Amino acid sequence: MRVTQGMLAENMLRNLSASYAKLGKYQDQLSTGKKINRPSDDPVVAMKGMAYRTNLTEVEQFKRNFSEAYNWIENSDAALDEATQVLQRIRELVVQASNDTYEASQRAAISEEIKQLTEHLASIANTKVGDKYIFNGTDTLKQPVDLSQAPPVVSKNTDEIKIELSKGIYIPVNVNPTKVFNYDNTAKGNGLFSDLEFLNNDLNDATKSGKDISQYLSYIDQHISNLLSARAELGARLNRVELMEERVDQQEVIAHRILSDNEDADIERVITALKTQESVHRAALGVGARIIQPTLLDFLR
Repeated sequence: MRVTQGMLAENMLRNLSASYAKLGKYQDQLSTGKKINRPSDDPVVAMKGMAYRTNLTEVEQFKRNFSEAYNWIENSDAALDEATQVLQRIRELVVQASNDTYEASQRAAISEEIKQLTEHLASIANTKVGDKYIFNGTDTLKQPVDLSQAPPVVSKNTDEIKIELSKGIYIPVNVNPTKVFNYDNTAKGNGLFSDLEFLNNDLNDATKSGKDISQYLSYIDQHISNLLSARAELGARLNRVELMEERVDQQEVIAHRILSDNEDADIERVITALKTQESVHRAALGVGARIIQPTLLDFLR
């Protein structure tokens, strides 16, 4: 096969072009820190990267969901804690009022305080976080308790608000209002606020004895027990949420590591390859200079 000067020059230019392409590739990797900058650089790495990024995006969304779950659970627990303290105070007042030595004026004073505490309990039941009522199931835009009606209206919405905290795992974060404010096995059968309303009526009734008042102690104890049971259930859920958060934190670390292993360039290796390619390119330029023959212009200079 006859090799001509034109063939040597053409091969030299093609090799120089390939050398420049490699130099450009290594420079891009150093500038971006990534193995590839377009899918065509390595389709396999690009496809894996899409899957890993999707997984990482899901994990990051789950972490944001934990903030919402904590918001619901911790606000609910704080409200129930305050409601328990209010009921404990009401119980103390009922114990005092059940003493037959109390006069009508003294019982009226106790009745007034219980009335104020009842209104405070209603405000707790109507607690809002942001623009959402937390004790009305999924109907978060409607007030769950209304004392202006007779008997007092308490929500019976038992639907759970569930938040996805891991792939396919939904955790309820709200409290069933019928278990804490609308217990149906109480004295009058109409829930917490109706019982307190009847209690106030009996306190203002001069014909009622201390024994009539003391019967409310068992009903208030039942309501307190309901609140404590709800708080215990919330605490159990909170413990599970914390364990799940630790697991998701670990998943995030793993997802970042896998994504980094797939896409991030090994800077030390890239620098070594770039230095090697620069040496090769200089050698190619030197060889090319020897291949190109002198022309008449070279002699005329």
